[in-house]
Amino acid sequence: MNNRFNRGAFGFGSGPSLSTLFSRRRIAASWRNGGAVVTGGIIVACVAIWLVEIVLNLVAPSALSAVLTETVFVPVYAVAHPWIFITAMFLHATNLFHVLFNMLTLWSIGPVLERMMGHWRFLAFYLIAGVGGGIGMMVWGVVSPNGQGWITASYGASGALFGLFASVLIVARRVGADIRSMTVWIGINFLMPFVIKGIAWQAHVGGFITGALLTWLLVSGLPALRQRSFTQRMWIYGSAVFVLLVVVAILCDTQNPLRALVF
Repeated sequence: MNNRFNRGAFGFGSGPSLSTLFSRRRIAASWRNGGAVVTGGIIVACVAIWLVEIVLNLVAPSALSAVLTETVFVPVYAVAHPWIFITAMFLHATNLFHVLFNMLTLWSIGPVLERMMGHWRFLAFYLIAGVGGGIGMMVWGVVSPNGQGWITASYGASGALFGLFASVLIVARRVGADIRSMTVWIGINFLMPFVIKGIAWQAHVGGFITGALLTWLLVSGLPALRQRSFTQRMWIYGSAVFVLLVVVAILCDTQNPLRALVF
């Protein structure tokens, strides 16, 4: 994407330390030095929300159900309640495995891209890829047998994570970095829906395609824009991909069998 993308940047497994996550002074220093502050912030937010889910599940299950009704991603409600594209990224099942596996994955891969992209650009990329995961669910709603995909709920960071996977694969191929260990990790994530029931593979596909498209535009894209700064390209291409996702969502929603009831 720019001169930040080099082989030395692919230091996988070098996630943010706990002290970086919780010390204001270290956070400020890490931010100045290109540390994984945003990655750590996303992890803290996801874990904190998961803990709230656990507490509500124990003391007020009905309250948890009410919260999830307004925040989990369900394609049939997506256009009418667009905030669920974002809120669903930070929710996880109340079992430990879901949040633990996703956060370990983010801890492993997030710092790499945050160092290369910069903090705000990485956050924008992460959110756009996550929205792409929701679009994957909507497309499945259109093509699924008997329209069952429209009422399939999904939540978790996986859609955004698969966008990060796509970005790493494309950039590593471009700079010739050795990412065999990361490829194994990515492969495990791709295989999980085939061995564990209830995983929204459609969100994985949507996030991966979105991340791949945005990364390709950033590293190649239009010849006329290749000399622009990375920040400018992120604004231009990020906005274009986001608009494309909005258009796809609106087009998919025209096939929503419950659209009249939702609105």
